[in-house]
Amino acid sequence: MFNVQSRLTKEEKRSLSYLVGSKQFSLLYKGSVHGYDANAFHSMCNRQGPTVVVAYNGSGYIFGGFTVQSYTSCGRYLNDEKAFLFRLKGKDGELGPLKIPVKIANQAVCDYSHIGPNFGDNALLFLSQNSAAVATKFGSATYTFSAEDLHGNDQVLLECEVYRVEDGDMMKKPWREIDWTHGKRKELMNQIASYKPPLNSVQQVRVLFLGPVGAGKSSFFNSVNSVFRGYVTSQAIAGSDSGSVTLQYRTYQVKNGSNGKPLPIVFCDTMGLEEKQGAGLDMDDITNLLQGHIPERYQFNPTVAMQPDTLGYIKCPSLKDQIHCVVFVTDGSKMEILPEKLERKLRKTRQKINKLAVPQLVIMTKVDAVCPSHKEDLSDVYRSQAVMRQMEITAESLGIPLSQIVPVKNYCSELELKDDADILILMAVRQMLRLAESYFDNFPSDHTSKMDDYFEE
Repeated sequence: MFNVQSRLTKEEKRSLSYLVGSKQFSLLYKGSVHGYDANAFHSMCNRQGPTVVVAYNGSGYIFGGFTVQSYTSCGRYLNDEKAFLFRLKGKDGELGPLKIPVKIANQAVCDYSHIGPNFGDNALLFLSQNSAAVATKFGSATYTFSAEDLHGNDQVLLECEVYRVEDGDMMKKPWREIDWTHGKRKELMNQIASYKPPLNSVQQVRVLFLGPVGAGKSSFFNSVNSVFRGYVTSQAIAGSDSGSVTLQYRTYQVKNGSNGKPLPIVFCDTMGLEEKQGAGLDMDDITNLLQGHIPERYQFNPTVAMQPDTLGYIKCPSLKDQIHCVVFVTDGSKMEILPEKLERKLRKTRQKINKLAVPQLVIMTKVDAVCPSHKEDLSDVYRSQAVMRQMEITAESLGIPLSQIVPVKNYCSELELKDDADILILMAVRQMLRLAESYFDNFPSDHTSKMDDYFEE
């Protein structure tokens, strides 16, 4: 997808930072790109935490509104003592910044699905009548201002943008404690490489990857492979397309770069899940995959699942051929705009997996897109409220406990490895092995080794 660019200049961003008290903004919505429409606004901006609306008109005014509350299309007023309207720039730059604080906090923002950003009792309504315009209510008690001062009485917009306010969004303490040292990275690698399944009949844990098209399933395998190779590499086909890049059932082993031995885990890659009927991975093939009926390099048919009489169908798979853990790979930056049909398909998929008692983990990729400050440093990922919000949205959407969701940053454009990215990737792999261990507990033990022998904290 193309990169949506902010219209704000560096000077204007500095002025906005001063007014909002934040240095970091992430562009969520742009009217000229996403459409001057309330539905488009809410689909891009709901559940994003603090946001700021910035509007531009032909008279040279830049103005907007700020709220710390999340839009949710709840159909009521949002109480916000910190909300305010503002002007960044007046006609031809002659007027400087102006801040208009809220006066009636319990009417700070009106949050309805059928209207755009609405501050106060229609004091300032953006995307008025689903168009590139604002509407101003004179005599509003919630905010006291002059329309002439705020936007020069020019209510036609050249652009409307909404930003998530990121800076100052860090918690004092991380809600998950992580050791980010190089020593921890090495320790995790050793734990994974030395793990042995508790059953003699199973030599390697088989992990099935499922998720929407473009979420990063193949890229995650490549990232794990890169960590153990010691350099960024690519083996699984990855990329972006309108449909799934992965068309065959593929299993991938990762070799430990230090001795060349395969790791005790096999990654099973499939077609992506799509919202359209007859596209993407067929729901019935998920059961076939879990039970081990589908052979390596089987070409998926989106319209018909594999049948027992299909050439290559594995009729009597053993436990070692079955799936021991399922990993849902999701794009963390898109969970709040996940299509309803796709969300239902993911939940239905989970129900199928639950019936077979196979444990599940969610990997939330692209954590650097959720919070841009993580592009250079991932060590604050568990202090970021933006990341935590996206994980909570994911938990709610999929109906899965928060404890079974882990954020990662795949290697996509980098040429060199980084310890913080490696640690998140390795912790995700370790969690897969831990969950698979619980699956093996359902079978008679023929081996005495336990996970605790390998995964001591």
